[in-house]
Amino acid sequence: MADLYLEKAKSESEARFKALHSRLGPAETLIAGRACVYATGSFGRLEAGPLSDLDLFIVVETKEGDNGPVRTLDGIDETKLKCHLITAAEQSDIAKFDAGGRYLQSHGIGDFVSALGSREDDFQNTFTGRLLLLLESRPLLGPDIYARLLDNVVRAYFGDYPGNEKNFVPSFLFNDILRLWRTFCVNYEFSRKKGSDDIKIKNLKLKFSRMLTCYSGIMYLLSIHVASGTVSPQDVGTMVALTPTGRLQHLQKENCITDSTQRETFARMIDGILGEYSQFLELTHRAKEQVLAEYKEQAANWKQSSYRFGQHLAEALALLGTSKGGFDGLYRMILI
Repeated sequence: MADLYLEKAKSESEARFKALHSRLGPAETLIAGRACVYATGSFGRLEAGPLSDLDLFIVVETKEGDNGPVRTLDGIDETKLKCHLITAAEQSDIAKFDAGGRYLQSHGIGDFVSALGSREDDFQNTFTGRLLLLLESRPLLGPDIYARLLDNVVRAYFGDYPGNEKNFVPSFLFNDILRLWRTFCVNYEFSRKKGSDDIKIKNLKLKFSRMLTCYSGIMYLLSIHVASGTVSPQDVGTMVALTPTGRLQHLQKENCITDSTQRETFARMIDGILGEYSQFLELTHRAKEQVLAEYKEQAANWKQSSYRFGQHLAEALALLGTSKGGFDGLYRMILI
């Protein structure tokens, strides 16, 4: 594992993330006890390249007012916070925020739960913010509020857990993770209408990083369910603390498979998955022009690599889900 490019990317991402945080002391003081900021995307996954930008979510604590919840961070302080974030990113030589900062928006701490399952969940961006919180987030500011937000979200998915602790099936959570993956796929098809060369890079990211974000979480929790017959809120919390590649590395050592031959097969599958992913990172961390030139020159090879990556993920998932003979109940739910 040590020779894989992804290990180098992880180390450098951690260093850059710490450097960014060190420049945000005034912002930490400004929002203390009132808000949190967490990173998703390549910095959340600890695999940022030299040209990666920041994908951030701002979540604000609320208090009850006469007409409902009132945010404890007013508009002026929120503007100051964004100014701190933009300045710190520039000082850290991190690429400008996507779309001129249009996506640097804030949410109330209850929004991710109150909109869950509703029509508003999609267009308010709470669906994406909630799932990325669980699957690829890293707190940048306000760790106490981040922890409270995470607890609120997990409890919302585990409403039926009390009384079913020994046989809980997290079907609600799994359905939302699968919905996120399908949403990524549908959004990609919409992007294809633009017809630009950038769509080739988006296609690679869909087939590698987007897929791994979703299915690493599914594989991690599935293994726990197969082994114990249940999944707890604490299991989800442990999963959140691991990056997508970190989940696979964990599963390579600790999983539900008891047969020694199958365990060896599974370990080799994970090696293959991580190897393909490392090559993907090494390519996409180059300048856009270089990425496009390499992709065009080696289009057939990259197409096959992406297919192998998806195939290996599917095979590893199937091995976990059927490792006790027959279909685990949660694995069956993933399929149908």
